[in-house]
Amino acid sequence: MKFFENPEVREENLLICFSDLTNFVKIAKKMTDLELYDFLQEFYSFYHKAVEEKGGFVVKFMGDSALVVFPEDKVDEGVLLLKVLKTKVDDWIRSKGENGRLIVKVHFGKVVCGFSGTKNNKKFDVFGDEVNKAAMLQSKGFATSVELFRKLKKETRTHFKKHTPPITYIPVEHQHR
Repeated sequence: MKFFENPEVREENLLICFSDLTNFVKIAKKMTDLELYDFLQEFYSFYHKAVEEKGGFVVKFMGDSALVVFPEDKVDEGVLLLKVLKTKVDDWIRSKGENGRLIVKVHFGKVVCGFSGTKNNKKFDVFGDEVNKAAMLQSKGFATSVELFRKLKKETRTHFKKHTPPITYIPVEHQHR
């Protein structure tokens, strides 16, 4: 059973990622509702497929935002996938003739997770302080928390550099902003 298929409410250490498209309101205003629906479905489809292929799970999409988790044993694969996915989404948005980017905020910590919702509509979800920390990370592109950086293998760490203040880690090829 995959970690996100277990309905039991429990504490678990997870990679937690929030991502969000910049300029989404401007992009959406140029589209009909049906065009916007198609745009988001295309985004959801390739984003979800990429995350799932590396052992992660999209907890939810919220308009142009996503909440994603990876189990503790997939932290390195998860953060590297998210780094690649950011570039792919940025390229995809440009291919649509739009001016937007994917903002990615990645953290690691203990969450409460399990199936949550109403009696007839329960879905896997995550809760807790560490989820809030992930959401509140400062990022103008891609940022990981110190806690996540410390969980990474030495080889994976070489893909990131320290960025301050507050301390986050960004891909080595990104400029400090």
